[in-house]
Amino acid sequence: MGAGWTALLVAVVGVVGTLGASLLTQSRADRNKRMEMQAAAEQRREERDHAEAVLEAERARQRAEESLALRRACYITLNTAARQYLTAQVDFMHALRNETGVEATLEQLEARRTALRESYAEAQMIVPLEVMAVAGATSRRLNAGYGRLKQIAACTAYNKEDLDTFEAGVEQSWVLLSEMRQQMRFDLAVDTEPASGTDL
Repeated sequence: MGAGWTALLVAVVGVVGTLGASLLTQSRADRNKRMEMQAAAEQRREERDHAEAVLEAERARQRAEESLALRRACYITLNTAARQYLTAQVDFMHALRNETGVEATLEQLEARRTALRESYAEAQMIVPLEVMAVAGATSRRLNAGYGRLKQIAACTAYNKEDLDTFEAGVEQSWVLLSEMRQQMRFDLAVDTEPASGTDL
């Protein structure tokens, strides 16, 4: 092997090295570009996922606020209707006892009964089960009182002791109203735990 072959071999190695270096440089540049593009795509995906998570969290917060406002309005209506229904029963009881204003108080009682039925029907679609259980017990108690008063009023010569018995049971109705209200307050996070007892 002569000097010519050696020179040729050195030239070939030089050319191959130069070409190899440029190919290696280009390959690294392409790889770096791909990595940069992948990183940018990953960052965009993460930003999109984060934006969607923030949007979903905002929607959940709005739904929770709307649900709370809806329950609050329902509770106010139901609590008011129940209290007014019981008050109308007491007024009707006194009218029967005094034998004055019976028709007017009966008319008021019927209106209050209708108002409670409407607010209770609305509550059945909105209110959680814990509150509905107490509201149901309260409604049944009030309706039983209404039925008893109507029985007493239907008698031509009703016994005043029946009114005394009814009056003695009114306290239990107020207790149930208080329990219902406390359960509502707990659900609305006004109170930290459901209270027991009466706070008429």
